[in-house]
Amino acid sequence: MTYVIGEACVDIKDISCQSVCPVDCIHEMDRMLVIDPEECIDCGACEPECPVEAILPEDAAPEDWAPYVKINYAFPDKDAINKLVDEVKPPTDDAEADAAASGANE
Repeated sequence: MTYVIGEACVDIKDISCQSVCPVDCIHEMDRMLVIDPEECIDCGACEPECPVEAILPEDAAPEDWAPYVKINYAFPDKDAINKLVDEVKPPTDDAEADAAASGANE
């Protein structure tokens, strides 16, 4: 078993989990962090540190996390990971999001 990082980390990338990992198996990609399943020792130190609850043991991950399990297992292929993340959760246009939040499009 390994731990995996899910959707809640996308575009957040809080690195609290990295600082407690004793084997440095958590890596930063363009839009999220991933756990290298080959390096993870299943200690669970990262799970309670995640402020957005994006880390679970793989065997406890719900079915809708399947794409994110695949993303974590794609490590170390950064290009593949970034492509998979964009497919699962397309990036938003920051300008449109900022305008909508401020009411500029009204």
